[in-house]
Amino acid sequence: MRTVTSKDGTRIAYDKLGEGPPLLLIDGALCSRSNGPNGALASLLQREYAVYTYDRRGRGESGDQAVYAVEREVEDIAALIEEAGGSAYVYGISSGAALALEAAARLTTIRKLALYEAPFVTDDSRRPLPDDYEKRMEALVEADRRGAAVKLFMRTGVGLPAPVVALMPLMPAWSKLKAVARTLPYDTRLTFDLQKGRKEPLSRWSDVRVPTLVAVGGKSPSWMRQAMDALAQALPEAKHHTLPGQTHIVKPAALAPVLADFLR
Repeated sequence: MRTVTSKDGTRIAYDKLGEGPPLLLIDGALCSRSNGPNGALASLLQREYAVYTYDRRGRGESGDQAVYAVEREVEDIAALIEEAGGSAYVYGISSGAALALEAAARLTTIRKLALYEAPFVTDDSRRPLPDDYEKRMEALVEADRRGAAVKLFMRTGVGLPAPVVALMPLMPAWSKLKAVARTLPYDTRLTFDLQKGRKEPLSRWSDVRVPTLVAVGGKSPSWMRQAMDALAQALPEAKHHTLPGQTHIVKPAALAPVLADFLR
C-alpha cells in the first residue's frame, strides 16, 4: 500500500501494479481495493500498464472528512494522477463511471476515458428512483444503520428482488458491504439526478472531448443498455461497445482485452 495526500489533506491509499502508461481504476458503490472487481482487472492489465487501484475516500485505508462533496473526490483523482506522472488513462465502473465522467469534465490530465455501466436511468424501461431516496439513504447512514442502508441500495437503488435482499445478511460478504456502507450517500450524490428516466441531464458532459469508451454487458437489463447508448450519443468522442454474455458483474477476463485495445 502507498498513500497520496489530496488537496484537502485527506490521505488516499492506493496500490500500483506493473509498468507502462498509467491507468487509474475507479470502483463503484460498496467496493474497495480489497473488495471489488478492479483488483483482478489490474492483475490482467499490468502487463501493458502501470495500473493504479485505490480506496475512494471513506473506504478501506483511505481517510475522509466530515463534509462530502463530489469536488473532493475529483481532487483525490487529480492527486493520484499527479502521483502517476501528471496524466493518465482513467476507467470507472458503475457509480465509479459517473465519478470518472465528473473528473474528465473538470481535469485536463485524463488522456482517455473508459466507462462500464454507469447506473443511469434515461427512459421508462425501469422505474426511476423515488424523490425521497437520497434523504432516506442519508438518514440511515447518519443513524449508523448500515445494514438497512445496504438493503435500501440493493432493493431500491439496484432493483434486486426483495427475497434476494432479505437473504443478503447470510452472505459471507455482508460484513464487507456494511463496512463501506457509510459511503453510499456519496455514490447517491453522484448518480441521483441521472436516475430519473430522462436523457437531458447527460448533456452536463457534452464538453468532455477526450476519447471515451462506453461499455455495457450484452446480458445487462434493457434500461442499462439503453442508458449507455444514450450516454455514448451524448459524449462527443465516445465509442460504444457491448460485451457479449456479460452483466453488471462483468468478468475481468472479458473486459481486460477490450480496455487494452481501446487504450493502445
